[in-house]
Amino acid sequence: MPERSSLPVAVIGAGPVGLAAAAHLVARGLPVRVYEAGSEVGAHVRAWGHVRLFSPWRYNIDPAARALLEAEGWIAPSDDGFPTGHELADRYLAPLAATPELAPVVETGARVTAVGRLGMDKAGSRDRAARPFVLTVTDPGGGIRRDLARAVIDASGTWGQPNPLGAGGLPAEGEADLADRIVTGIPDVLGRERAAYAGRTTLVVGAGHSAANVLLDLARLADGVEGTKAVWATRGTDLSRVYGGGEADELAGRGDLGTRLRGLIEGGRLPLVRGFAASSVRECCGRLLVDGTVAGEPRTLGPVDRIVVATGQRPDLDLTREVRLDLDPWLESVRALGPLIDPNLHSCGSVQPHGHREVSHPEPGFYTVGIKSYGRAPTFLMLTGYEQVRSVADALAGDLAAADDVRLTLPQTGVCSTSRASHAGSGGCCGPVPADAQTADAAGCGCGVPA
Repeated sequence: MPERSSLPVAVIGAGPVGLAAAAHLVARGLPVRVYEAGSEVGAHVRAWGHVRLFSPWRYNIDPAARALLEAEGWIAPSDDGFPTGHELADRYLAPLAATPELAPVVETGARVTAVGRLGMDKAGSRDRAARPFVLTVTDPGGGIRRDLARAVIDASGTWGQPNPLGAGGLPAEGEADLADRIVTGIPDVLGRERAAYAGRTTLVVGAGHSAANVLLDLARLADGVEGTKAVWATRGTDLSRVYGGGEADELAGRGDLGTRLRGLIEGGRLPLVRGFAASSVRECCGRLLVDGTVAGEPRTLGPVDRIVVATGQRPDLDLTREVRLDLDPWLESVRALGPLIDPNLHSCGSVQPHGHREVSHPEPGFYTVGIKSYGRAPTFLMLTGYEQVRSVADALAGDLAAADDVRLTLPQTGVCSTSRASHAGSGGCCGPVPADAQTADAAGCGCGVPA
């Protein structure tokens, strides 16, 4: 069996937090190997590359990463500028991965499909910690190899694992069959996907910042293209998180996002259905109807032409089936963070400073970091991930004093509550929704509505 101390630390994911982990490990003199499933670093970031971040550059650059870049003559963007996802990847992530320290250790097109212990399954305990980790890695050509590592930092994120339209956590009936008109995440409504939304009606489901971005883009498109409409449906009734604290938000971009979205609702430009639980989607006369309930009563939304499902992401747990994890039972976050970020209890999603101890597991040497450490919970900031991996790198280097000295100051949202009271607007739980945008009926579509 190979000596564990001679093996590299494996980092899964070459996004902002994964590359920051590599930078901190390099600074500590530890060997590292970074695996990125995408064809280039920051692949998940590029998936929403047209979106402008609400956090400025000063919050998006890790200190250890900055040191590597500046040693190569890199000129940092203005601290107060707000990058798009593409700018973050082009001006920060790609140059970072190209530094002499990281270029030899970052492998793109390398998908880690499983992690375990060499020669021992999950049930085995004897001398478990002494055995190296083994990673099953698939390359673009379909070849499979197994690499060994002394420790594993899982920074693979959650972007590639979207939650479905169905309110119960499972796909709605008909969702898979109509997938060509149902998209997840943040489509490029004003850019490359403009033709799919111009002059059409789109239902956006979700109550987070992804949904807000899509709705604001659709409103801009409607200003220039006649017939472009949007309908907004949320599973919950409390919109305080997405509306935010306005001018009280320490991230001005985040506050402005919520203020503009609220303005669409209060100005009557955007029909809103709160508390909608989707159960099925079906085609009717070439358009889509979504069946569900509001407060237990049947409701059908539509007809619409497209559906954007912006209901959040979930972690890929198949990757770590043979690793002993300790997860929050409902959020699937690392257990220590669950009570601090539970959206059932907290409206702001802020979290107290935490490091290697909170993101570790019963599996010695395995850490879940970045947005994946939050599981299904929203409102993660890159600053949180940067401090997580700084602490983990210090712990792996044996400097527990530095690892335990966790310091994290997050910009406040301006709205933070530990009670999730309902905030229904005027017009009952659905707000001022025009009938033709709220509910389909036999006269409007020619298709019957379920009783």
